[in-house]
Amino acid sequence: MASRKRCLPGDNGEQDGPLPACKQVKSGEKRHVAALILARGGSKGIPLKNIKKLAGVPLIGWVLRAAVDSDMFDSVWVSTDHVDIEKVAKNWGAKVHRRSPEVSKDSSTSLETIQEFARLNPEVDVICNIQATSPCLHPFHLKEALEMITLQNFDSVFSVVRRHQFRWQEVEKRPGEFTKPLNLDPKKRPRRQDWAGELCENGSFYFTKRDLIMNKGVLQGDNGAYYEMLPEYSVDIDVDIDWPVAEQRVLRYGYFGRDTPELVRLMFCNVSGCLTEGRIFLSVSGEEMVSINTRDTMGIRMLQREEVEVVLLTSSSDPVAQSLADILGKRTGCQVIEVGEEPLDDLKPLVEQRKLQWKDVAFMGNDKPDVSCLNLAGLSAVPGDAPVVAINAAKYTCHSVGGKGAMREFAEHILLQKEKAKSQMKQDRIDSSSF
Repeated sequence: MASRKRCLPGDNGEQDGPLPACKQVKSGEKRHVAALILARGGSKGIPLKNIKKLAGVPLIGWVLRAAVDSDMFDSVWVSTDHVDIEKVAKNWGAKVHRRSPEVSKDSSTSLETIQEFARLNPEVDVICNIQATSPCLHPFHLKEALEMITLQNFDSVFSVVRRHQFRWQEVEKRPGEFTKPLNLDPKKRPRRQDWAGELCENGSFYFTKRDLIMNKGVLQGDNGAYYEMLPEYSVDIDVDIDWPVAEQRVLRYGYFGRDTPELVRLMFCNVSGCLTEGRIFLSVSGEEMVSINTRDTMGIRMLQREEVEVVLLTSSSDPVAQSLADILGKRTGCQVIEVGEEPLDDLKPLVEQRKLQWKDVAFMGNDKPDVSCLNLAGLSAVPGDAPVVAINAAKYTCHSVGGKGAMREFAEHILLQKEKAKSQMKQDRIDSSSF
């Protein structure tokens, strides 16, 4: 089960699913529903945290991708005071609200910023404030939560996660000061499996009707509800120490887009700039040479062992890389294809011959000619030193640069997505057998 939707106490909400007391109401009037991500440039914990790369994607890109792909919003916005955040937001399909200095201070609250946005956008009836630091958010979370407002007539819905933590009262460290339990009886400590735990806000999102925001000055009303997210999707990033943990979590549980393949069967990889580092070595005799990293060749073999066909791409404009590809192709058994100025024109027939769709294809490129393939492939990546035009088109940006392990990194990413798909299919079978 992906989530639980419940009413707040007082609404008779003590069971899963649609509730008798949560009367479902379909309104004939058209509501304008807007997603709003607050992304101030002055983060103290991690400078420009909102656009720092997490698993190859700007942090804010994870939630923008989920919001856009949910198809539930009439508009998707980023509220920011920083030009670099504005550029990233637009690249990921969002409109930008340039917030005023009055709501860009360290002391400014989220509510004040949301109220400013609402004043300047009077057509918006429902605002979903999505936290930029929640990279494991999926479109289905937003869809199910919004339906609680549009179909069940709640005035607000916010996300929670279930925690199993015993809490104790904080006291001054002085003689005679003793702590007390807040949510347990020490004489009857429950086992985890016998205790339902407690619901805690995880901050992923807050859906709120305009009236609550503007007239009552709150994000959660009396006629509100919570939406429970499973712990694996509940990730927050505040300080540097959170980053590596969040990166591993998002690689396993993050949302990578509509066309993320269940199983990649074919991978195209540019030799120049991906398997090489862009440098040409000259011998004393004037012979040109390039190098290749053994980690990258191991990445190719890892994919081949998992029955992923790897095709190496070269260009007539780079004869040195072409010679390397021929040697590498013989050693690894990879087919080598020469592509022209628009690689997509040469690769489409290969995909069709194998009776595959582009969502079943992975592509690794490194420059402007590769943009069409990077956009079209189910999984796509560029090395960490690729130009911005290629980075913006790719679904994953490697930490490693070209010729220094980028191919190996992308291969591991592909295989992790394959593992995720297998686990999900297994879980789906378990869920279906329980009915």
